Amino acid sequence: MDYQTCRKKYFKHPAPLPRFSFSGALGATLYYQDYEEALGYYGKVLGLPAYIEGENTYGWQVGSTWLTLLRGENGNPKNVEVPFFVETPEEVDRLYEAFVAAGAKGEKPANELMYEPVMMCVLTDPFGVSILVGCFLKE
Repeated sequence: MDYQTCRKKYFKHPAPLPRFSFSGALGATLYYQDYEEALGYYGKVLGLPAYIEGENTYGWQVGSTWLTLLRGENGNPKNVEVPFFVETPEEVDRLYEAFVAAGAKGEKPANELMYEPVMMCVLTDPFGVSILVGCFLKE
């Protein structure tokens, strides 16, 4: 399906007015019972964290937002997907490879329609969290 067909089929015309004036989302926070293992995993992929508060809060800047890991007591995150969007298809491939090298599993990136044309893939980290890696494609 091409993008124009997708827009006609799935988008509301006219678009409903938003209820709030959002400026964005300030990232994702994941609570891990397997905290040290999760820190090691995300450190392998993303490098050193840019924010450390004590022993229980680590944060990586992801574009203009943050990925924060906290120690959890009730298992690992479930039923959540964390999106990582990068600038180019080459960066999608590089980030996909980094997640896989650290232990994630998932299909290779492919071109898709998700609100607009994207190159993307969905992986699962070793703790069961879904990770979406993608970039917007220029038409």
